[in-house]
Amino acid sequence: MMISAQALLFDMDGTLVDSGPAIQQCWDQWVDEYGIDRARFDQVIGHGIPARQIAAQLLPAEAVAEATDRLEQLEIDRAPDLRVLPGTRELLASLPDDAWAVVTSCTRPLAEARVKAVGIDPPLLITADDVTTGKPDPEPYLTAARRMGADPAHCVVFEDAAAGLISARAAGTRAVAVTTTGTAQELQAHADTVVADLSYVECAPALEPPVEVHVHT
Repeated sequence: MMISAQALLFDMDGTLVDSGPAIQQCWDQWVDEYGIDRARFDQVIGHGIPARQIAAQLLPAEAVAEATDRLEQLEIDRAPDLRVLPGTRELLASLPDDAWAVVTSCTRPLAEARVKAVGIDPPLLITADDVTTGKPDPEPYLTAARRMGADPAHCVVFEDAAAGLISARAAGTRAVAVTTTGTAQELQAHADTVVADLSYVECAPALEPPVEVHVHT
């Protein structure tokens, strides 16, 4: 599959960065600290959804800000343990700086801690602090496209979570799912195509956009 794109928009956790185990451990500690019912937590939690949106469903309104800050600190403390996923460095190194961005549901301090820990330097980083409503709402990807001066219809999103893929499709972009977190069966309904990881994606050399994206399925 070949796609000509003005911009490539990457989710961070589970797409570029192998953060799943660290995130799970932080959420487990957070749930215990705040005495949250596990069954209720399991109903609300969703990969790719901003932590503040999840916390707002689990805690009184007056406790959400402090509890979200606590979770953020737990996750920042774990950032040095993280590594990139297969294909990440090779693909990003092949792209012109004005052709890609990272669009994450993390807060800016957490996102910056994670990309720094793994040695990624995105030319544009869109975080939960840059939008009013996070994934699965389209606002994050619409914001990234607008800041890059790109038509969403000519953008390609790479995501490992259904929430992010739904956000991308609602924004009008193309969407490639990676099965680093979920299964192909869970993701394929929301994506144009599905790959195992970013090692299946290559870009032809280009000094500026558009970029020719080759997805090997």
